[in-house]
Amino acid sequence: MLFRQHDWIFVGLVLLASIGLRSDLPAAENRSPNILILYADDLGFGDLASQNPQSKIPTPNLDRLATQGMRFSDAHSSSGICTPSRYALLTGRHHWRDFHGIVQAMGDSVFAPERLTLPEMLKECGYQTAAIGKWHLGWDWAAIRKPDAKPIANQKRKVYGPDAYNWNEPIPNGPLAHGFDSYFGDTVINFPPYCWIENDRVAQIPDRMLDTSRFKKIKEGNWECRPGPMAADWDPYQNIPTTTARGVQFIESRTAGDKPFFLYFAFPSPHAPIIPNDRFDGKSNAGPYGDFVFETDDACGQLLNALEKSGLADNTIVIFSADNGPEKYAYARDAKYDHWSAAPFRGLKRDIYEGGHHVPMIVRWPGVTQPGSTCENLVSQVDIMATLAGVVGFQLPSDAAEDSHDLRPLLNGENKTVRSSHVHNTNADQYAFRKENWLLIDSRSGYISGRNIDWEKKHGYQPDDKGPTELYDLSTDIGQRKNVASNHPDRVISMQKELQQIRDQGYSAPRLSK
Repeated sequence: MLFRQHDWIFVGLVLLASIGLRSDLPAAENRSPNILILYADDLGFGDLASQNPQSKIPTPNLDRLATQGMRFSDAHSSSGICTPSRYALLTGRHHWRDFHGIVQAMGDSVFAPERLTLPEMLKECGYQTAAIGKWHLGWDWAAIRKPDAKPIANQKRKVYGPDAYNWNEPIPNGPLAHGFDSYFGDTVINFPPYCWIENDRVAQIPDRMLDTSRFKKIKEGNWECRPGPMAADWDPYQNIPTTTARGVQFIESRTAGDKPFFLYFAFPSPHAPIIPNDRFDGKSNAGPYGDFVFETDDACGQLLNALEKSGLADNTIVIFSADNGPEKYAYARDAKYDHWSAAPFRGLKRDIYEGGHHVPMIVRWPGVTQPGSTCENLVSQVDIMATLAGVVGFQLPSDAAEDSHDLRPLLNGENKTVRSSHVHNTNADQYAFRKENWLLIDSRSGYISGRNIDWEKKHGYQPDDKGPTELYDLSTDIGQRKNVASNHPDRVISMQKELQQIRDQGYSAPRLSK
């Protein structure tokens, strides 16, 4: 029997359909992209050479990443400090809806059991999830503390010695309890316990209290380490080399036929203590801090090179950002080296001026983001959750990612507004509100870390007018030098009302406002 033309077409379609249904064919061609988040700690917007031509710090690997992907010039963290920004990134929810401060030394988890996290979402979509490096989102340390343990006397904070804990027991409510299949790190570089943690157990038994005299001399600033249990061989200088090696190992262990992976790699740097390893000394013209940034960039390069060598780079979304602005040591660095880490902004870590939360952000998504492109639209790290939900086809429920906007139109190169406002906060009842190009400081001042008059004079700032609020037009005054609140009282009032509405209604995500 002869086949007519349309019969052959029908047979072809059936064959194509059967090929698509076969489970023994490689899945790499059509599977969801891998996701790698590189998250720096206390890195200033002006530290990267790719966005500050006057930077005294070489960042060749991150500059190269920017040439391969999209650089966001108006990206923000939720907070000006560590824990809240990480919480917002991993939940798509502004931290200030739940808390404001950091997890203190050996403090509890900030996650409610019912709160959907980014790794939980991706795990549900078939991803292998891993966290390496800084956690700083809490554990249930009380669960492994002995019932009869007594805190050490004469300490400013409640501190327990190494004998107070059953170190062989699993530590509940850490990364593995909130969506990560694996974890390796030291939770927080300057908080106890000072030892490596693998998954939910310590890898070394702490047997003494913190003793910084056992460490090699610090290179800038102070150790800023909280007292607490420490392992005998603990060496903070090995943090970046060790975690980077584990990150490379994780990437190299992935193959094209595996599940897609999500790796959240959170650096301890350039957060204090500022401790670049010797081979990075003098690599910048901004002192040990600049050398520490250079070492962080080198570690990023090692992880990105591992992606290339593994053959997975073309199917991996890479997101680089930082949790908040640079620490207050930046004032002395600017005076000594003429390098302003938060350039071109005013404010540092903790502050609600732009320098406290206007952070670097680069996204490389091969085949989607235009290489070497710059997006000037307002975006937030809180948007990563909804964006990746869209990438993997996950329908976010109404009680998750309440403040997250889908950035895929921007990643695709569309010139459209995804979000027109952003709420920033570090301390309770002290907010900054961004509306298009206007920045409202809904407080008498945007400083929290403290005012530096010498720095303000050097950079041409006028004395504080001591008004109840501050308003800046960032389209003409990116450095927030001229407070124009008294010239625009109606705008101040309207922005205060909108800020309060967003706070009161419990969400700002577009999908929830329809």
